[in-house]
Amino acid sequence: MAITSLDFYVKRIQILGVVFLAVSILAWSVDLLGIVYECPYCRVQRSVIGLLGILMIVKGWHNWMTTFIAAVIGFLGAHVAAAQNFMGWKKISAGTFEFKEDILIDPFLLSGAALFAIIAQVILIALSARENSKS
Repeated sequence: MAITSLDFYVKRIQILGVVFLAVSILAWSVDLLGIVYECPYCRVQRSVIGLLGILMIVKGWHNWMTTFIAAVIGFLGAHVAAAQNFMGWKKISAGTFEFKEDILIDPFLLSGAALFAIIAQVILIALSARENSKS
């Protein structure tokens, strides 16, 4: 099975869920320890990534209801990530955009990554639910 195949990721959804949950916990840790700015946009995104990670781990729950819940939670997170990312594009258009000195905590890049992650999580949960309904 090729790494470019969706089936590759659907079959490993629980492992990916653990990875996403770990990312969420790490992000919350650096926030609560005061290492990064307390950003409300970031807090929503990291919470959504963690909640979707939990849904990914519990594969037995993957059905139409879980897909619906994942979609609602995911759309909230994706909307917040897109709004934060758009603020960066607005600065680019105005000619005032600058990356943070520490590029690893740049909100423009992190919100873009969160947008990709959240949408991928929702798609994988939906595909896993579809696979569960066939068996």
